[in-house]
Amino acid sequence: MEGQLDETLAVSKLDATRAREWMHRVISLLDVALRQLHDQEHAAQGTLLEAASLLRQQVHPPGAAEVPDARGRLLAWQARKVRDYIDSHITEPVFVADLCALVRRSEAHFSRSFKRTFGESPHSFVVRRHVELAAQYMLTTDASLSDIALRCGFADQAHLSKHFRQAAAQTPAAWRREHRLHDEENGTPPVERFATP
Repeated sequence: MEGQLDETLAVSKLDATRAREWMHRVISLLDVALRQLHDQEHAAQGTLLEAASLLRQQVHPPGAAEVPDARGRLLAWQARKVRDYIDSHITEPVFVADLCALVRRSEAHFSRSFKRTFGESPHSFVVRRHVELAAQYMLTTDASLSDIALRCGFADQAHLSKHFRQAAAQTPAAWRREHRLHDEENGTPPVERFATP
């Protein structure tokens, strides 16, 4: 009985240490992004996306409900390396072959492991991240949808519109009008979550 208590306390201390490390990482990313905003808008965007990714994983650990044990999942360093690569290349097309090369796995094996780790296919994950970035640009800039599509790694405005409608159940233009109106009425930006497949 006492051994179990000691083990529980040790795990609790380890979790607290990891939580502190995680919080320090998010804070440092936000500090870096603030410094980058003045000179390096695209670098700041990648840093903010990485911080958002860390927050999202803390709130909803990826794939936790789908695979209770670690079998078949990417190792922690592999998942981190893949996620970091996606976040740093989010403004351009990201290919599954490039992600496979990062962790030296075949495409089929990588795709299965990725889905077990993140709860969605690599393609769906990347598209969702592109859509999230586009939504952020739509709320924070007056850029045209075609310009935003190109900035966010989509081939053109039609490509953005197709994926945006799937994620938000609205066209990008309608979503932008609705949320800009909401911002003007309330004075604060809404929190949006896009549906994942």
